Amino acid sequence: MRASRLLSLLLLLQTRGRMTAPELAAELEVSVRTVYRDVEALSAAGVPVYADRGPTGGYQLLDGYRTRLTGLTAEEASSLFLAGLPGPAAELGLAEVAATAELKLLAALPPEPRSHASRMRERFLLDVPGWYRSGDDVPHLTEVAEAVWEQRPLHMTYRRWGQQVVERVVHPYGLVLKGGSWYLVAAPPDGAPRTYRVARVLTAETLPGRFPRPADFDLAAFWQAYATEFRERMYTAECVVKLAPGREDLLAYTVGKDVVEAAVAAAGPPDPEGWRTLTLPVESITHARWLLLRMGADVEVLEPPELRALMREAVAELAKLYT
Repeated sequence: MRASRLLSLLLLLQTRGRMTAPELAAELEVSVRTVYRDVEALSAAGVPVYADRGPTGGYQLLDGYRTRLTGLTAEEASSLFLAGLPGPAAELGLAEVAATAELKLLAALPPEPRSHASRMRERFLLDVPGWYRSGDDVPHLTEVAEAVWEQRPLHMTYRRWGQQVVERVVHPYGLVLKGGSWYLVAAPPDGAPRTYRVARVLTAETLPGRFPRPADFDLAAFWQAYATEFRERMYTAECVVKLAPGREDLLAYTVGKDVVEAAVAAAGPPDPEGWRTLTLPVESITHARWLLLRMGADVEVLEPPELRALMREAVAELAKLYT
């Protein structure tokens, strides 16, 4: 365990340069005191690591030092082949490059890791889009990705919700692939970052010059916060329903697993017949009507009265249709 941590610390200093003890502790998920001990152990083993004092100081390796302890284990090599998604690579214009890199990696591996990695590639496949839907059509993804990579301003025309077309000049910070759809995280020159669905980009032109990327911007942290805010913004109403025994899985498929798990955890015990009363967040009353009709007689709406009335009207229309 400690040997692996020492190697990780060494590789962090080699790849990132100067790092403070708190930064190393956060990366390695240990205490600062443990970092001090590990640095002393590396120094005792002959690794030329030294500390700069002061508020801007930190640990770093002697200029020119490189460790050769970078070989991949069989499991590490295998994981790299799970990380390569041929569909997204092709959309980014990197299909040929990715295929060549994969061949080079396989050729460079020793026999045992190579065999392990080949089995991983033969037996596991990552298919990003969900069932019954294909990925977005993204004709301008290559231009957008180039602007992200080259850190260049991007001029684009964009179709917003409701079909309104707008022009934007943005500083592109990153791309996120979510459920088969690409999203651009970008900021106007004088504003905060926001998201744009790349499939809605109608034209894209990379502008001359480079923009200053904020040093403290973290794409993963931004996306996690955005996803949390989006879920909170999406649910604008609540409804109370009675759910038939054993139908939690069907309700989870209909309204979402996280929603049902939270509702069940907050609910009281089932009634003598096994029916459970749940409070569910929903996007709107009309959207809840559409979702809950899919449950048939396995769910009864109790509140609000408007939703119960909508369900009653829909059931009456269905009965009239099938009479």
